[in-house]
Amino acid sequence: MSEKRLRILLVGASGTLGRAVAAELGQRHEVIAAGRNSGSVKIDLTDVDSIRQGLQQAGELDAVISTAGKVTFAPLADFKAAPHGESLHTLGINDKLLGQVNLALAARDCLRDGGSITLTTGILSDQPIVAGSSASLVNGAVEAFVRAAAIELPRGLRINVVSPTVLIEAMSAYAPFFRGFEPVSAARAALAFSRSVEGAQTGQVYKVF
Repeated sequence: MSEKRLRILLVGASGTLGRAVAAELGQRHEVIAAGRNSGSVKIDLTDVDSIRQGLQQAGELDAVISTAGKVTFAPLADFKAAPHGESLHTLGINDKLLGQVNLALAARDCLRDGGSITLTTGILSDQPIVAGSSASLVNGAVEAFVRAAAIELPRGLRINVVSPTVLIEAMSAYAPFFRGFEPVSAARAALAFSRSVEGAQTGQVYKVF
């Protein structure tokens, strides 16, 4: 069976996971690298205008993938009840949550019919850790959004999310947070993005752990 060559915009292409996704999908498709400070298309997830302009610059697309998004790892005691933007936990809300939601909503309006959107969360939506409450909050919200959005997207568009555990390549930085967790390679996590982009399912959370 011959596969259609897709045009895929990959936000976060320079990161550890993004590079693995580009290597996996780039074997069969055209992958356009995007990022805040790198790539042929500049997209800052915290800036809606940047998202819109980046999608416009990329041109016609069959798929949009995000492997980007920042959260704060800090004890719950460091977070405080405060207006939006005045506490550490709002970094993840502004960046990984709202950024990916805004990317999905903007992509909805410019993807070709039958196109796909794939966002990224992580194991902490299922298995919380000390100092991980912000990540758990954000990941859970993104996954809930994806399940709900899937039943309303027009024109045969699909949306899924990939939720990997901690990556082997990131253990040097994150090992103290993930004692007892079995890491996976970025290449293994990248396979789930192929499943999302090249498959037919929608509203799925592909767990890689």
